[in-house]
Amino acid sequence: MNNGKRIWVYDTTLRDGAQREGISLSLEDKIKIARELDRMGIPFIEGGWPGANPRDGQFFWKMHEKPLKQAELVAFCSTRRPHVEAREDPMLTAILAARTRWVTIFGKSWDLHVTEGLKTSLEENLAMIGDTIEYLRCQGRRVIYDAEHWFDGYKNNPEYALLTLKTARDAGAEWLVFCDTNGGTLPQEIAPIVEKVREQLGIDPDEENAPQLGIHAHNDAGTAVANSLAAVNEGARMIQGTINGYGERCGNANLCTLIPNLQLKMGFSCLEENQLGRLTGTSRKISEMVNLAPDDHAPFVGRSAFAHKGGIHVSAVAKNPLTYEHINPEAIGNQRRIVISDQSGLSNVLAKARSFGIDLNKDDPTCRQILERLKILESQGYQFEAAEASFELLMREALGQRSHLFELKGFQVYCDMLLDSGNAIATIKVQVKEEDLLEVAEGNGPVAALDLALRKALVKFYPEIANFHLTDYKVRILDSGSGTAAKTRVLIESSNGQQRWTTVGVSSNILEASYQAVVEGIEYGLYLLQNNKLELSGQFCPLGTI
Repeated sequence: MNNGKRIWVYDTTLRDGAQREGISLSLEDKIKIARELDRMGIPFIEGGWPGANPRDGQFFWKMHEKPLKQAELVAFCSTRRPHVEAREDPMLTAILAARTRWVTIFGKSWDLHVTEGLKTSLEENLAMIGDTIEYLRCQGRRVIYDAEHWFDGYKNNPEYALLTLKTARDAGAEWLVFCDTNGGTLPQEIAPIVEKVREQLGIDPDEENAPQLGIHAHNDAGTAVANSLAAVNEGARMIQGTINGYGERCGNANLCTLIPNLQLKMGFSCLEENQLGRLTGTSRKISEMVNLAPDDHAPFVGRSAFAHKGGIHVSAVAKNPLTYEHINPEAIGNQRRIVISDQSGLSNVLAKARSFGIDLNKDDPTCRQILERLKILESQGYQFEAAEASFELLMREALGQRSHLFELKGFQVYCDMLLDSGNAIATIKVQVKEEDLLEVAEGNGPVAALDLALRKALVKFYPEIANFHLTDYKVRILDSGSGTAAKTRVLIESSNGQQRWTTVGVSSNILEASYQAVVEGIEYGLYLLQNNKLELSGQFCPLGTI
C-alpha cells in the first residue's frame, strides 16, 4: 500500500474525449461537464484548445465569468510552429488569452514525426519545445508537457526522446507526461521504460516542488488502464484520462476505472472519500450529457458491475457480500442488484423483494408461487432481468398489493403507408374509475399514436403522467423461424428525467407487446409517485417514430 500518496487526476474529456466518433459537445454541454467534474474533485480539467475553434475560445471566456470552485482549468496547445518565435506565434496568443494558470503543451518525441510530420530538423524540434515553454513561463503560466508518441519514440530512438524531455524540464515544465498516443504499448513495456527514464532524469516521485512524471494512455490495445497503473507503480504521479474512457478510435484511459483501482486497491489518494462516492453518478450524468447510453457492464460504475443472477451467488452475497464483490459498491456510489431470471432460485426472489421493500419469508407459499410464475413467463419470452419494474408489479400482484389503475377495453391502430406523412391513428377505449373513455390520437408511428391516445385518456385522472417520457425502446424477435408470425419481446425504458424504470411486453403482435410495456411503464411511474419514491421533473416526450 502507498499510505495515501497523492495521485493528480487530469481529465481531458472536454478535448480528447470529445474526439470520439459520435460525440459532439455544445458550449453548454462543455460547461455542464466541467462543473460536474469540479464537484467530483478532479484537480485538473482540460477545457480544450483555444483558437482551434470558436467554441473552445468561448468556453474559456464563459468559465471566467463563473470560475470553478476547486479544479484548475487547463488550456491545451502544441509547441510553436517551426522557424517561428514563440512570442510571434498567433496560436500561443490565443492560449494566453484563455487566461488559465496552467497550460498543457504537447511536442514531438518520435524522430519519425519530426522529420516526416513536421518536415523539420531534430534540432529545430528541440528549439520549438524549449522556446514555447520558456515563453509561457515568462508570461506567468505553469506548464504540463505532454510528450506525444513517447513510447514509440523512445523505442526507436531513446537518446533523442530523452533529450526532448530534458529540454522541456530545463525550460520550466513542471510535469512531464508520457503519452502512448497510438495506444499500442503493453504494460510490460511501460514499466521498465518509465523506471529507466525516471532514473535517468533523476526524478524522485516523493520530492515536492520538483518536476514529476505523468501518463496519458490510449486504449487501442485495450490496455490503457493497465498501462496507467504500470506507470504509477514506477513513479508517475499524474494520470490523464477521460470519464467513461471516451476518446478517439478506441478511447482513452477510463478514469472511472483508474481512480477506484488506484485509491481502493493500491492505496493512493486521488479524491476525497465523499467525492469518490460521486463517481458512479458522475459517470452516468456525463454519458447522458454526451448522448451515449451508459455501459451497463463497465467496471465499478456499470449498472451490472455488482449485479448477481445465479442463485448460489445471490445466496452467498446475502450472507457476506465479500463472497462475490471485490469492493463495497457504495464506496464509488454504485449499488448491489439482484437479477431475476429463469435461473433464479428462492434466494433471488427474497433478495429482490427486500430491494423493493417487501418482507417475504422463504416459507411463505407466495414466494414459491412468484418463482414459478417467473419461470413460466420467462419460458414464454419475458425477460425480467432487464425489466425490473415489470417484475415488481408481478410480485405485488401476487401479494395482492397491485392497484390496477385502468382497464383496457380495446384499441385499433390505422397506418396508411401511402401517405407522405406515414402517420398512424390510434383509437383506444379504457375504463378508469368505472368511467369508460374513448380517445383518438395521431402519431408518427403506430406505437407513438397508441401511447398518445392512452395518455389523452388517462391524463384527466392522472395528470402526473405528462412528466413521464420514453428513453429507450427495444424490439427482439424471439422465434425467427416463424417469420412474420414470430413472437416479439418489447422493452421500454421510461423516465421522469431523474429516475428510470424498464417494463416488458411479449406477444406475436408487436403492437400488443408494445402496449403491455407502455401500460406497465405508466402504471409503475404512478406507483412510485403514490409511494413517494419518485420526484417529478422534465416534460412529456412522445415515443417518436415507432
